[in-house]
Amino acid sequence: MKGLYFQKSSTDEEITFIFQERENLPVIEDNYVKVQVKACALSQINTKLLAEMKMEKDFFPVGREIAGIVLDVGSKVSFFQPDDEVVGILPLDSEDPGLCEVVRVHEHYLVHKPEKVTWTEAAGTIRDGVRAYTALHYLSHLSPGKSVLIMDGASALGMIAIQLAHHRGAKVISTAGSLEDKQCLERLRPSIARVIDVSNGKAHVAESCLEETGGLGVDIVLDAGVRLYSKDDEPAVKLQLLPHKHDIITLLGVGGHWVTTEENLQLDPPDSHCLFLKGATVAFLNDEVWNLSNVQQGKYLSTYLKRCDGEVIKWSL
Repeated sequence: MKGLYFQKSSTDEEITFIFQERENLPVIEDNYVKVQVKACALSQINTKLLAEMKMEKDFFPVGREIAGIVLDVGSKVSFFQPDDEVVGILPLDSEDPGLCEVVRVHEHYLVHKPEKVTWTEAAGTIRDGVRAYTALHYLSHLSPGKSVLIMDGASALGMIAIQLAHHRGAKVISTAGSLEDKQCLERLRPSIARVIDVSNGKAHVAESCLEETGGLGVDIVLDAGVRLYSKDDEPAVKLQLLPHKHDIITLLGVGGHWVTTEENLQLDPPDSHCLFLKGATVAFLNDEVWNLSNVQQGKYLSTYLKRCDGEVIKWSL
């Protein structure tokens, strides 16, 4: 049985993908589940994070978001039994690649797959689904009537976040990085309150949001990255598509929540003082937050998928 792995060169400039023959999986341990993989998503491999967490090794398994059928369970497994259909995210330290016929995984990294969701849809959207649900439910406490700015709404994360926000009765504003993205967002139903086209670099996100909210500002911002420095110090592409951090602070309403994906966010004392005056909060959306606690991951996955079972999410790939 073969599995796909990648190997970094000594200079870290090249990555080589190879198939390695794997021995038969060992006897299932107490809390582990053996899963026959039906679908696996290919997400970006964060080599920087692996190095920071001292998890570097010669060969790294490829593919972590999986969907499949339970073949066997350990003696202490309480949530699953053979023939159950499951979906989950393999942990960073997993020795089994998702791109393999069979994997062995702790039960806390899996949840039951909703019956109406296909294998490819489950594996392809579970990561961004958990990210969106974490951002809106746990980090910003979304509730009916709130206004939400979702940056880059046509992305996988943005599309799911928009649908979750609409499901909770929120007013959604979004940005589009191209004409195609803008048209895609304008076709969504329920419709988005305003789509801000930032593709030409001329749109003022802060002004548009303040105008849409009657000058009050938005309650929640989910960004897709921000500019930290002046125009002279930023790449041209980043200048065009991303708002400056000052714009985000300006458009936030009183008591607002800013959920950022910018891991190197730097706030100067005037920025912090402005956030203090608004009583606003800043939260970081860490892509790997579910790896910090496998018990908490199972809670996130289960809660998110329960909402998807009633076709709340359209599972856009």
